[in-house]
Amino acid sequence: MKKGLILFLLLGSLTSLAQENEGVVYFTRTTYWTKMLSQLTFLSKQEKERMSYMFAGKDDWKVYTLLYFNENQSKYINSEEKNEESEGYDWRKEEYIVSRNFAKNTMTDVIEMIGKTYIIEDSLQTPNWKILNDLKEVAGHICMKAMIEDPVKNQKITAWFAQDLPSSAGPERLWGLPGMILEIDINDGTVIVQASKIEFKKLGQELDLPKKLKGKKLTETAYQEMIDKFIKEKIKEEVNPYWMLRY
Repeated sequence: MKKGLILFLLLGSLTSLAQENEGVVYFTRTTYWTKMLSQLTFLSKQEKERMSYMFAGKDDWKVYTLLYFNENQSKYINSEEKNEESEGYDWRKEEYIVSRNFAKNTMTDVIEMIGKTYIIEDSLQTPNWKILNDLKEVAGHICMKAMIEDPVKNQKITAWFAQDLPSSAGPERLWGLPGMILEIDINDGTVIVQASKIEFKKLGQELDLPKKLKGKKLTETAYQEMIDKFIKEKIKEEVNPYWMLRY
């Protein structure tokens, strides 16, 4: 009888552990436009002040995203949930799929931008994170701080990751820490992506990619080179590149 009880409890613990290695994270992605515009060097002080006045009290634009994960894979997408500003309007979100297969060390991203859809396929290259000692709570989990820089977009990125969630997945195109990334801060609060809820559950086809991927195929290097060229061209034209490009 006791052996049966012990076996039951052990199986229950293993099932619970398996469930906590699989599920979906709900994120809110907030862009603060006045902070973004203030970083554009071609705008005069008067233009920046005018933009700040125009966006006063309404400069935070929220969208919702989902991160599906298990021990070996992750897929990050835009949610169909609408924000308050877009309610009542007929609109669609741009195609954005970030897929990671950690077991096979491969990535497949489908990103719609600059009027086209691109498919970025490549092997995974571990990001050069700097892990710090700071702690904070995000979505009920104690998280550690890590930092990295994006030299192409000239961004300083702060991430908060939970070591009790054994997955190296994260939102946007970020990954590679010893625990799931539950929050990122890009350029001192210009964009903040924060987990609001984690739902542990058995996944079905949520991690699968669409059967037919349409778009121009690129390697990660070619993708970064294209982004770099586009940003430099738009800055030269004195146009904000992030009207057409995800910040």
